[in-house]
Formats: sequence, structure tokens, C-alpha cells
Amino acid sequence: MRQEQMLSALEKESTKALFTELYGAGNEEENAARYRHLAEGFVKNFGDQEFELFSSPGRTEIGGNHTDHNHGKVLAGSVNQDCICAARKNGTNSIRMISETFHQDFTIDLENLEPDGKTTGTVPLIRGILAGFKAKGFAVGGFDAFTTSNVISAAGVSSSASFEMLICSILNYFFNDNKMTVTNYAHAGRYAENVYWKKASGLLDQMACASGGIVTIDFKDCENPKVEKIDFSLDEIGCDLLIVNTGKGHANMSDEYSAVPVEMKKAASFFGKEVLAEVPYEEFLTKVPEVRTALGDRCVMRALHFYNENIRVEDEVAALKEKRYDDFLRMICESGDSSWKWLQNCYCIETPQEQAICVALALTELYRKNIKKSACRVHGGGFAGVIMVILPKEYTEDYTRYIEEKLNDKCVYKMSIRKYGAIHMDITA
Repeated sequence: MRQEQMLSALEKESTKALFTELYGAGNEEENAARYRHLAEGFVKNFGDQEFELFSSPGRTEIGGNHTDHNHGKVLAGSVNQDCICAARKNGTNSIRMISETFHQDFTIDLENLEPDGKTTGTVPLIRGILAGFKAKGFAVGGFDAFTTSNVISAAGVSSSASFEMLICSILNYFFNDNKMTVTNYAHAGRYAENVYWKKASGLLDQMACASGGIVTIDFKDCENPKVEKIDFSLDEIGCDLLIVNTGKGHANMSDEYSAVPVEMKKAASFFGKEVLAEVPYEEFLTKVPEVRTALGDRCVMRALHFYNENIRVEDEVAALKEKRYDDFLRMICESGDSSWKWLQNCYCIETPQEQAICVALALTELYRKNIKKSACRVHGGGFAGVIMVILPKEYTEDYTRYIEEKLNDKCVYKMSIRKYGAIHMDITA
């Protein structure tokens, strides 16, 4: 479509209905304005040519904190913040991308995809995705793209995975006849992070961003994770999902983050296995004294978190299916407590005076002490970034004033679960 066609399509009832599904009721016009701005940016930089639209959401992690990299189980959902893009095939052997959000304008040569030693930044990430595509036998090609994003950056809602899945959806639509699966997407994203960013991440973020809705994922067979969609919305129980940015991002905490999977895998290696999912829980418990002596106490604590998080995810899913929502919310809190006390990812051990996550959790627990239908927990990789809060809708405004006053910042983001993951958007039909 061209810019004029897109502007016309935005006025259609079918497009407005799609935007309600993507962004939640009441947010349609705000996001339509984002797409108008997106088209203007594309035309300004690439001319009045035909383009396609793509969208990829951030994600919320509900249960299964730091389990995916050891082939565990998770419960997660895509959210209504997203990275959007206008793009076209350019018929060359290069990709030119302009990211308005991060003030970037760069070109990638498809003949030069080798790691260059840089372990941060957008260019190495895209090179890694392209290399991951080629390694699995998928096609790549040249395109021009203009992107913008409202996914909170470096804060635990997977802005990087959202962007990765956006790139995958572009490559799938333009060059692979839409034959790729969300699992294919996720593996390409993880390859880029593992090999090019040197970050020991799993598949959770990518799978949740790519799949859409609330999903439970079992990573026991990591090449082919088992994904099940769960039919649930917080609106059913009259609650809002709030993400609170505690004021410090986790972009520069790869060492702290990577130590979690590394230590879990050290515990697995004690039993001659690669990941903890391969070690029976009862066998691990019988060897706790020996593991403590060999590897130290934190390895034991993080392994215990892993096993009990897997059990908890199963229980959370059962509670949702059986509509036992009080139990579900209680287990979200239990998962957060385990992350704080057992996994120990609420602050960095090297900077113990900086505990923004802990402060936000403590203040939130004080607020919700007498509110039965509520929950809070650390969100995402942890160490810094955001917390997740679930509250009855009637408390949202009051809590927002309360926590923003205490943290001295405009830091609360009201979100909703969106139906769709990373998609190509055809709004002209």
C-alpha cells in the first residue's frame, strides 16, 4: 500500500476493530496516530512508494522466572506496547533501517554477517538474526524499513525481543512465503543474543512476543517447545495489569543476568547433565549437601527456584483453566517471592545500595496488604528494571499516584494482553 491508501484504511471499521484487539479499547486513535506518523517517516526517507506494515509486541512474564534457559516451563503473554514498522523490499543485497525511537540510521550488507566483536547494539543483533536465518536454511534479502517503538526499553518487557521478532516477521513475509513458525522466529532471536550479544538467554522472550495472547510453554524439547494458548483476560476478574518502571534499566547487567543460567547449568553438570530439566528433582534434593560443597549455596538456591517454578507454572495454568483466580494471583506472588529470595535477581550483588526493584516491591506490598484480589512480583530478567502489579481496576489510579509519588517519577504503565504476536498487518482488504 501507499501512504494515501493506509490513511484511508485507518478509517475503516475493520481496522478500528483490529486496533481494539491490538491495543485495547480506548487506545485506537492514539495508535492510529502512531501509524500515520510511521507512514510519514517512511515516505520522508524512502519516497512515496508502496510499503507493508508490521507489528511486534512486548511481553509480560507471569510465571516461570528464569526457567526457559534450563528447559523449564513458563507462563507469559504479549502486551499492547509494540514495535511497528513500514518496510519494502528494495531489490538489493543490503538492509537500510531507520529507527526513530533510538535515533539510528544504518545499512547492513548481507554479504558481511560475521560477528565484529561488538556485543551490544542493534546492528550486531540484526546481523545475528540474519545469520540465524541462513544457518537454518531460510532466505534473507534486502529491504528498507522505518520503525518506531513504545515498548519500554531495557526494563524487562522485552523491547529487544520485540524488535527481533519484528525483523523475523519482515523476513518471513518478504522472503519466506510466510512459512516460518514462531519457534523458527524464536530460535533466530536467541541465536543472535547468544552468539552476537554473548548473552546466555533462553527462548521465553522471543516465544512470548511472537505467539500472542497468554501462553504456557514447556521448553523440555528446546528445539520444539510445547506451546499452549490459555483463554484468559484480566478483564474477566476486573483487574488491570500495571508495569512499574523502577528507574534503572538492566541493559548493562549481562554478567549478572548470565550468571543465573550459568549457575543452574553448573548444578546440572554436577549430575552429568546439561540443563536442570534433565535432572530429577528428588535426585537433586538427595545430593544438596554435595552440591553445596562443590558449587556453593547460591547454585543450590537457584536450582531450588527452578524446580519449584516449574511446579508453580503447572499449578497456575490449572488454576486459570479451573477459574480459581484467587489461587492464581496468590501463586504470582509466590513466584515473585521465590525470585526475590531464592533466585536472588532483585538487585545486583556488586551494588547492594541500589535496590530499586526491592523498594518498589516493598512499597507495593504495603499498598496491597488488605486488597485480596491483587498481586505483585519482579518482572523479567530482574536485577533492575520493572515490577508487575495486578490490582482491581478501582485501585489503579490511586496506586499510580501512590507509587509515582514514592518513586518520584512517572513510572506506571497500564497494559493489556493482546491477541496477536509478531504479525504482518494487511489493513487494506
